[in-house]
Amino acid sequence: MPISRPYRVTEPITQVSLDLTTIDEAMSFARVAVAAGVDWLEAGTPLILGEGLHAVQALHDAFPNHPIIADLKTMDGGYLEAEMMAKAGASWVVVMGVSEPATIRAVVKAGAEYGIGVMGDIMAAADPVQCAVDMERLGVDVILVHTSYDARKEKPMSPLDHLEDVFNAVTIPIQAVGGLSVEQAITMPTLGAPLVVLGAPLVIDAHEFRPSDTDDELERILRSVVTRIKTQPIRRR
Repeated sequence: MPISRPYRVTEPITQVSLDLTTIDEAMSFARVAVAAGVDWLEAGTPLILGEGLHAVQALHDAFPNHPIIADLKTMDGGYLEAEMMAKAGASWVVVMGVSEPATIRAVVKAGAEYGIGVMGDIMAAADPVQCAVDMERLGVDVILVHTSYDARKEKPMSPLDHLEDVFNAVTIPIQAVGGLSVEQAITMPTLGAPLVVLGAPLVIDAHEFRPSDTDDELERILRSVVTRIKTQPIRRR
């Protein structure tokens, strides 16, 4: 179903990041996540690198009622990349804010034509807040306040460093990604970021692209976290 614009979030939404490298691993993990009540499934960048659009298609075919996010981190060829993922069953694609404005416009154009959502990722922007403002102006539907995996290994970083300022600067929904603890992730709706991502190191091993627990334990953890997130009030503007 095409997303409506402007996109609005009426209750917290949980998303699991399938940062795995094979379709088989991703499908196994996705089944656990769906059983635990997760709303959205993300074909993470490692999965897209390993399996391409076939992973997106497989997830869409197996879970047709769950939106699929294709974390392409698009930097160029925006229309073509978004079009390919839309045809494979993606509900959302991700474009980087540090790409050319023309690329962001191209992804937004494809999103409108194919009825899919566009997430704008501010990772690595020299001015994260201005980057978020610019992407909203260019037509993205959601802002990703994202801190780099590699950079976090060298110095303390968190989406919380910029979350409040971004919240105050834009009017579209926000998602916070990268380096959050479980407890921090659970509080995201109360801080104005109601699209809550559960990924490394919450449910994916922090140093290897594989699930961090057995299926039974992972489902138990996810179910508990999802339940707690769903009870959080959303901070409104």
